[in-house]
Amino acid sequence: MAIDSQTPATGPGTAAPSPAHPPRDTRLTGRAKLVLFVLCAAQFMVALDFSVLNVALPTLGADLGLSRSALQWAVTAFALPSGGFLLLFGRVADLFGRKKLFLAGLALFGTASLLATLAWDPASFLAGRALQGLGAAVIVPTGMSLLTTTFPEGPQRDKALGISGTLLSLGYTTGMVLGGVMTDTLGWRSTMGLLVAFAAVVLVLAPRLLPESRTPQRPRLDVPGAVTVTGGLLAVIYSLSSAAQRGFGGVDVWGTLLVGVALLVAFVVVESKASAPLISLPMLRRRTVAWGNVGGLVTFSMMSVVIFVLTLYLQEILGLSSFETGLVFGVQGIASAFAGTYAARLIGRFGARRVLVGSLLGQGLFIAALLGIGTDSGALLATVAISLASMCHLGAIISYGVTVTSGVPDEEQGLATGLVTTTQQVGLTVGIPLLGVLATTQASLFDGVRTVLAIDAVIVLAAAVLVAAGLGLRGRARA
Repeated sequence: MAIDSQTPATGPGTAAPSPAHPPRDTRLTGRAKLVLFVLCAAQFMVALDFSVLNVALPTLGADLGLSRSALQWAVTAFALPSGGFLLLFGRVADLFGRKKLFLAGLALFGTASLLATLAWDPASFLAGRALQGLGAAVIVPTGMSLLTTTFPEGPQRDKALGISGTLLSLGYTTGMVLGGVMTDTLGWRSTMGLLVAFAAVVLVLAPRLLPESRTPQRPRLDVPGAVTVTGGLLAVIYSLSSAAQRGFGGVDVWGTLLVGVALLVAFVVVESKASAPLISLPMLRRRTVAWGNVGGLVTFSMMSVVIFVLTLYLQEILGLSSFETGLVFGVQGIASAFAGTYAARLIGRFGARRVLVGSLLGQGLFIAALLGIGTDSGALLATVAISLASMCHLGAIISYGVTVTSGVPDEEQGLATGLVTTTQQVGLTVGIPLLGVLATTQASLFDGVRTVLAIDAVIVLAAAVLVAAGLGLRGRARA
């Protein structure tokens, strides 16, 4: 069901607008705006959860009795299910109803957040975090597929994805700033309580506003595919999360990583023979799906590394306080929001593929500009460069989402958006273990930071060239 402010709803005997000639008007009806608000609020809530707890971890650990080495589980307990189950729930939503699953995910997320708020020991807190991650694994792909099936392909969907991408970026940045303020004034439990309130508001509004959406047919769920891909993603995310804390030296880290890769290879084999595959391999052979997700993986993973090493640089080398560091990232968030207001227009004018490649080039160049920082000064340069890089980063987020989902039929939108959101989660997970460890293991932290920034910039620029070639930027196709 698509909400279009200018085009009559399609139905029996009514021709749908041709994707090749989408309506150019981006104006939305009042109801469409409310639907967009509900879906974006849910995405913002999940993005907030990724970062709002980070600065509260030392206080939380002291209160609940979590050792410093065990604090990583406050993050890992959320990351494992939120990344591991995304593809599965994206497909389940296609088959059994996206709205129903979205509401169930909201209820689970809110209940889990309440458990984390009231936690009385480490076990209860970590259980709450794990259930939050499971709820997020339901909310993110179902919310995205509801968005792409509600708003018709063309300027309206581009605008909706632009707003969603902006709030995703703002949610992550807001969480970093808000987490510190709330922890200092109200205590760490307030960060989890905020998520309870968010979930409650969205859960009240969503049933009345969102349309039900599902595929017309209900084929069997690909159980072997679900088991192998979920197990593979869980193993890979666990190993990389562990590596971020302890490095790659542990046998369990390598062992789990190898198991994860083996399961993902088995998944590809299973899908090639399944009658009703969880993932359509022909879909993965589409240039827009394959190379769009490559661009998304690089932009997420490499920006997470930059934020990580800049936090170390600002606090441990320049000596900025947590509040001052938060202000730097606050400026970054404002710049991202500004970019979000123009991304859809750029996509409408130049096409999503061109905007994706251009955004990756800009992100890489502004990350390279960070190499000009020094040991005595550099806060201003860091603020300006990270803000400009983040503007390009947001352009890449929005354009890769449009690239991947354009031209995909409604019955496969949950799968396409599941791939998009899985790319996001894996990108956020792999960057710091792969590169961030270089900054903390060298003799000089400053030299480590500069080394990581240089490698990061090269990877992003190389990805821009590869994605441009892979997408075949010829002609005037919009996506």
